[in-house]
Amino acid sequence: MSAIDLAAWIGRTEESHDQISRNLVIRIAATLGEPTPAHGEALPPLWHWAFFQDPVFESGLGSDGHPARGGFLPPADNRNRMWAGSRLEFIEPLRVGGEVTRVSTILDVQEKHGRTGSLLFVTVRHDHFQEGRLALRDDQDIVYREPTPPKLSNSDKLQSGAWMETVEPTPTLLFRYSAVTFNGHRIHYDWPYVTEAEGYPGLVVHGPLIATLNLRAFCRANPQARLRRFAFRGLRPLICPTAFQVGGELVGDGKAKLWAGNDDGFAQVGDVEFD
Repeated sequence: MSAIDLAAWIGRTEESHDQISRNLVIRIAATLGEPTPAHGEALPPLWHWAFFQDPVFESGLGSDGHPARGGFLPPADNRNRMWAGSRLEFIEPLRVGGEVTRVSTILDVQEKHGRTGSLLFVTVRHDHFQEGRLALRDDQDIVYREPTPPKLSNSDKLQSGAWMETVEPTPTLLFRYSAVTFNGHRIHYDWPYVTEAEGYPGLVVHGPLIATLNLRAFCRANPQARLRRFAFRGLRPLICPTAFQVGGELVGDGKAKLWAGNDDGFAQVGDVEFD
């Protein structure tokens, strides 16, 4: 795809609507082992990723389980899709039972070349409005990479934090998280596909699930904190059923560093700003 073609996608927008359905909230809570917030209460951080999932007929899916390329996002044929990270701003909580409008805008599209080959970076901003007010901004970085062997470790050893939680990912957890987020990507539940087609040694833990568990650990350790911003980026995949840790430490007034990983090093790092 040429630079002119890529530039043509920048600025595209789409609008979608959803209700923060308590029925779906109950399923998310069960998946994560959390109490279910009542109607009108705040939706816990990052649970919004289970909403605004437009269903696509199976005939409209690509071989990886994602919707076929093209449409709102630029086409990226014969590449593997990854959610590389997000930058979120929490303005006011979304409320269970409330109606929410999401306006999505493509901010940037860039072709880059790295050690693993050609990479297509797409940055999408999702603005969430309730009762006419901006409540949540979520800038997501999506990367499409040429099929290459996945990087499964790094040289940086996981450090001890002021708080740490151990997560033991199971196929059931990954399947249920895929279900509540309506994520058809086969690397999370289809063993033959993930090992044979994409070259992973096992089922891949969702990056958004890792981020959700990481931010939950922060909130548990700092219950009085009011979230303002959270940014995270993935460094490498985590593979089920190997246990991993989520943890972090305070690094200044209203700031914290978060990380996730295991004996093979860091898998995801993040920054939190809070009051």
